[in-house]
Amino acid sequence: MDDSEQIRNVIQLYIDSMNESNPDKVKQVFHSNAKVVGYLHGDFMEMSVDDFAGFVESQQPSPKEKGEDVVFEILSLEKEGTTALVKIRDKYLGITFLDTLSFIKFEGEWRLYNKLFNVEN
Repeated sequence: MDDSEQIRNVIQLYIDSMNESNPDKVKQVFHSNAKVVGYLHGDFMEMSVDDFAGFVESQQPSPKEKGEDVVFEILSLEKEGTTALVKIRDKYLGITFLDTLSFIKFEGEWRLYNKLFNVEN
């Protein structure tokens, strides 16, 4: 499996984590020092991996259980050596996000290191 395919698999696991409200999957895809940053409803948000995992877990019932699966599209994927940058558009909790995701290949596996999100109107 090449790097781009591995990165796509991490993105799918990231989407699955939100779809299933699964904090363990969140922690599996993010590097432990990662940050999730953006504005939601006009409020600046900066979360650690644990914060984001807790937020995802708090969405009960999960989007999957409500029949509101997270829909996403990979807009771009650029890889240079052990880093990558991916832009995705996803609809989660009725909100459309444009996520800029930075990846690092850490101990031989790709991990999300930073998520910047923008809410689209």
